[in-house]
Amino acid sequence: MSPMTLPPLSIQDLAPISQGYSTQDALARTLDLARLGDEMGFVRLWYAEHHGMASIASSAPEILIANAAANTSRIRVGAGGVMLPNHVPLRVVETYRTLNGLFPDRIDLGIGRAGGSDGLTLRALRSTGGEDFPHEFAELLAFERGGFPDDHPLSRVKVVPGEIDLAPIWLLGSSGASAQMAGQYGIGYAFASHFSPTPAGPAFDAYRSAFRPSDQFEKPHAILCVAVICAPTDEEAKHLSKSMELTWLSLRTNNPQKIAPPEAADAHPWTEAERAFVESQSNLWIVGSPETVKAKIEEKLAETAADEVMISTTIHDYDKRLESYRLLKQVWG
Repeated sequence: MSPMTLPPLSIQDLAPISQGYSTQDALARTLDLARLGDEMGFVRLWYAEHHGMASIASSAPEILIANAAANTSRIRVGAGGVMLPNHVPLRVVETYRTLNGLFPDRIDLGIGRAGGSDGLTLRALRSTGGEDFPHEFAELLAFERGGFPDDHPLSRVKVVPGEIDLAPIWLLGSSGASAQMAGQYGIGYAFASHFSPTPAGPAFDAYRSAFRPSDQFEKPHAILCVAVICAPTDEEAKHLSKSMELTWLSLRTNNPQKIAPPEAADAHPWTEAERAFVESQSNLWIVGSPETVKAKIEEKLAETAADEVMISTTIHDYDKRLESYRLLKQVWG
């Protein structure tokens, strides 16, 4: 694949919290990444909604979106995504209309099907079950597109702020289940290859086959999200990725911790089962020098023909994390 045909790059930020730093530090460092993305020409920056996780500070994406958009000038900023089961559809429409009014043509609304946390936390959020998602999503679209029948009680609800369109909508998926729905509604689609072992190619095919043009999307637009750790050398990148090993292990054991330094992984008394789990998970990560990372992403593009690549990077050292994005963007062109 020629560099001239490479799709643009974007950023996903979970506002990771590293050991040795406070949550306030982590939130402040989100602006460093936002400004870097703005300056280097990344297309968009999305914040993911997670709850009850010690390593992630992005429980309120709409606040991070407003903060990032106010401190940048070009990059699109959005949610990747709003976990709809945790929210009332009307409130989502109001919030993202407001953001779109404050920052015209720079806001995105990504929607996810899951709650994004453990069962007890989801109970506290009054989260609904996944089986309700199609109804909730249809209601969200009906508020924006005026899709309620005249005799429906919600047809009389006045959505405010008025005279402002909702930000472009993207449906997020990790198994392909949402792909056809996204196509039928004529919205964008993003696939979470950064944590899902399911091949993205079939989901992208289903999305494109089902796509019907809409006011927001004249043609299909599919984003491939990948986990990347990039450093000057393959060896340094592999070293930095050790933090991810402990992070995923802590999630598997339902004991989430702040992002540990790589040295903590060397000192951990690994069991065979733990090592096997981490090795299987690490197959999803793209780790290496800029040239190595670029080549591995190109392999995934050959399978999916993605219109855009979104990069999710978790590194203990915040400056090394910025460097990872910078190095990849420089080699990407």
